[in-house]
Amino acid sequence: MKRSATGCSVEEAMRLLGGRWRLLLVSYLLDGPKRFNDLRRDVPGISQRMLTLDLRALEQVGLVQRTIFAEVPARVEYQLTDDGERLKPVVEVMRDFGLWLKTRIEAEPENPELTAVEKAQEVVLPSDA
Repeated sequence: MKRSATGCSVEEAMRLLGGRWRLLLVSYLLDGPKRFNDLRRDVPGISQRMLTLDLRALEQVGLVQRTIFAEVPARVEYQLTDDGERLKPVVEVMRDFGLWLKTRIEAEPENPELTAVEKAQEVVLPSDA
């Protein structure tokens, strides 16, 4: 795996888990082994190609294990490795933060038409200015 230019551990984690789908896939795999199409149903909006690429990337770094069963038709399951299970506290903190953010944003009366995510995307952080 490529090392961070700065040596920052958060940067290392974001390189691996950044993007739209990877941490979400980990969160669903925390519930136990899943087949490809189960994950596709769990994560609406993900394309077959992105699901394949992200599962492959998580597998390459040792967070996900892919098991092929000798059946006809072949059955393939994905599950977290012990290293992947170490992400459980991260996912729990993200869930808690997401619930807090959703509650906070929905309490604002500005524009009830916007979803919590849309409102969050409108926020300009100081580093963006």
